[in-house]
Amino acid sequence: MTDVTPSLDVAGLAFAYPDGHQALFGVDFRVARGERVALLGPNGAGKTTLVLHLNGILTGGTGTVKVAGLPVGRQHMAEIRRRVGIVFQDPDDQLFMPTVREDVAFGPAAAGLKGPELEQRVDRALERVGMAEFKDRPPHHLSFGQRRRVAVATVLAMEPEILVLDEPSSNLDPASRRELADILRSLDVTVLMVTHDLPYALELCPRSLILSEGVIAADGPTGELLSDEALMRAHRLELPFGFDPRSVTMSA
Repeated sequence: MTDVTPSLDVAGLAFAYPDGHQALFGVDFRVARGERVALLGPNGAGKTTLVLHLNGILTGGTGTVKVAGLPVGRQHMAEIRRRVGIVFQDPDDQLFMPTVREDVAFGPAAAGLKGPELEQRVDRALERVGMAEFKDRPPHHLSFGQRRRVAVATVLAMEPEILVLDEPSSNLDPASRRELADILRSLDVTVLMVTHDLPYALELCPRSLILSEGVIAADGPTGELLSDEALMRAHRLELPFGFDPRSVTMSA
């Protein structure tokens, strides 16, 4: 492996909101290129605050965040935002154009792409999420699961290095959940997945970070963390009734 620059390198990240609430107390972790990592933790642990630092939506804390070796800051902001694609929990936060095609084209067009090159980018992104035949449909005519896949396509159209997903499986029926898992496994990108869905984390992410009270409380193989009952209890993480993480075969 020649390129050893991690996709994400977070060091000493601390952040307090203007009202004085301290959300992060010194977060350190690295994510290698192509890794799929789950970010787990109870509500209020600081997960959203951390994610919003990864592409500069939030700034002003202490410590450093680097994306593919570039420090997140004003100087590199356009490039950082191209490299880090965030898929929010509610697809309707990302879909606002009259058609699927226009939604997926929005980012690349704003970045200056046009003509056949723009169309190719749109088609490629929609193909990767299995939504090519819905190109001319209004997003609000799609099912929730289809809208989430289009939201992923809007981010993939920017050809990011890192895909950050906020609760990707929430509100999905079992078939949609499975389809999204297959899509995420097929992508050649680094994935950071924020989720309360612990079986989904185990299925998709070989490694997990537990963020608790503003610090990384644990970092290791997902199956090992989820099997550690004392650790899980200490950080208010609960597996579904009857689910045994040791019985699941991890896929790469």
